[in-house]
Amino acid sequence: MSNVAKLELEGKVYELPIVVGTEGEKAIDVSALRSATGHITSDDGYGNTGSCNSAITFIDGEKGILRYRGIPIEELAEQSTFVEAAYLLIYGHLPNSDEMKRFSDLLTKNENIHEDMKHHFEGFPANAHPMAILSAMINASSCFYPGLMGPANKARFDIHAARLISQVRTIAAFSYRKSHGLPTIYPKRQYKYTANFLHMMFSDIYEDYELKPEVVKALDLIFLLHADHEQNCSTSTVRMVASSQANMFASAAAGVCALWGPLHGGANQAVIEMLGQIHRSGDDGSRFIQAAKDKNSGQRLMGFGHRVYKNYDPRARIIKKACDELLNSMHVTDPLLDIAKRLEEAALKESYFIERKLYPNVDFYSGIIMRAIGIPTEMFTVIFAIGRMPGWIANFKEIMDDPKARIYRPRQVYVGPVGQRYTPIAQRK
Repeated sequence: MSNVAKLELEGKVYELPIVVGTEGEKAIDVSALRSATGHITSDDGYGNTGSCNSAITFIDGEKGILRYRGIPIEELAEQSTFVEAAYLLIYGHLPNSDEMKRFSDLLTKNENIHEDMKHHFEGFPANAHPMAILSAMINASSCFYPGLMGPANKARFDIHAARLISQVRTIAAFSYRKSHGLPTIYPKRQYKYTANFLHMMFSDIYEDYELKPEVVKALDLIFLLHADHEQNCSTSTVRMVASSQANMFASAAAGVCALWGPLHGGANQAVIEMLGQIHRSGDDGSRFIQAAKDKNSGQRLMGFGHRVYKNYDPRARIIKKACDELLNSMHVTDPLLDIAKRLEEAALKESYFIERKLYPNVDFYSGIIMRAIGIPTEMFTVIFAIGRMPGWIANFKEIMDDPKARIYRPRQVYVGPVGQRYTPIAQRK
């Protein structure tokens, strides 16, 4: 195969290098296109644009493949933990025993936020969305660590990374309790990462939350499955901000803002809202399924299909099993969960959904699991952000470690007015 692509433009032929990734993905390098031809590429939404070279995560949407640093997500979900997967994503390899202990110790050492930060929570109204609080508090947290400011401090990267991964759950739990008028619950050193988050969320000052192994395992799996997903909207935002040499906390706060959008991290919340709407209408899901097949009905199945996966989302296969096991072990009775099962059954069996590849995705099942655990709907996207933090940090690190890194600066095709002149205000109609 030729290692160049040829572009004929205005009678002249230009050769553009072909880049081949380690998994066989092919790209045409157009980085010199404008200087050579005076033209740029136009790709609204970046659907066909590779914004970077990355060694973190690989996705094959047609085959339903997801790998962290080359390791299949199925193996990690079965054998690993969120904290171990976080180390893998950030540092590029599975940790040995000493590396794992040091990383875990750093997470524990840095799990408490600065005590003065508690006063910042008081500035938010009781009905403030937890994602707004999370983004603001991550940014505010950077003020308490002067080593973050200025050029990236590589010598302290490990501490900053552990601090951010650990404290994001503390901030999330504090914001939840603040919004519900509950007293703050501090982390306990003897609890591991996910168990500690559940403790801070649901314990009482007089009695600790009962940490059921199946609940801890299910939430840890949600964190792991969301830890990275290639160049999605929020991760691309983190890289964009990091390219300006903004600090790690500022870059992650920007990722939180991008994730907040209902088309991105809000999808699992939309699933539960859809199920609630179906239930309030007196439907068991059957009428909704029929309406969803009619493009004129305005009804849309949330949590089905995926922009990248044209096959079954591999994370959905994993989390469906965990969802079934959790609901069975908890003996949960919930009309919304009954409706969800009916929708799932229809999507997996009826030809309409199969032909259009509208399979349940990870958002469908994660929303059901979180509802069963007792996590309120407004916290769903926050859970997503906690899980995605290692991936954001790994992408931040790639930017910082690249000696050829430049500030991201996309081009545009201007389509506005031309030939305009300034008119004094007295002459304007």
